[in-house]
Amino acid sequence: MSSSPIPETLKIRIRQEAKNRCGYCLSLQKYVLGILEIEHIIPKAKGGTDDESNLWLACRLCNNYKGRQTEAKDPQTDEIVNLFNPRQQNWSDHFQWSEDGTEIIGKTACGRATVIALQLNNLIAVTVRTQWVSAGWHPPENL
Repeated sequence: MSSSPIPETLKIRIRQEAKNRCGYCLSLQKYVLGILEIEHIIPKAKGGTDDESNLWLACRLCNNYKGRQTEAKDPQTDEIVNLFNPRQQNWSDHFQWSEDGTEIIGKTACGRATVIALQLNNLIAVTVRTQWVSAGWHPPENL
């Protein structure tokens, strides 16, 4: 049985709430090649729903790396923890930008596990962020 598509009005509301940026790497829609996607925080394959409380905005890279994951290992403690939830948690409580603004540093177990699981500092992301920093577009403000 297939599910109904997410209504356009809900997609628009999520984009506005997310300030048109990825909930994980904070990439702004205006700088990303491709449309930011509505993602399921708890994937449907793991029982997640299309309810607004389970939906947020993510770039293709973050969404693809996240896949079906809902938890990952904190590399510092080896503890399995829940991944960052951009709808319920504050980004700056769990992450910060590196001094040069090109890498995301996890500040908590959740943040560190999410950085690794979603490969937030993959080569493509860091390369693009380097150019964004040079252009004065990055790191984003008003977190």
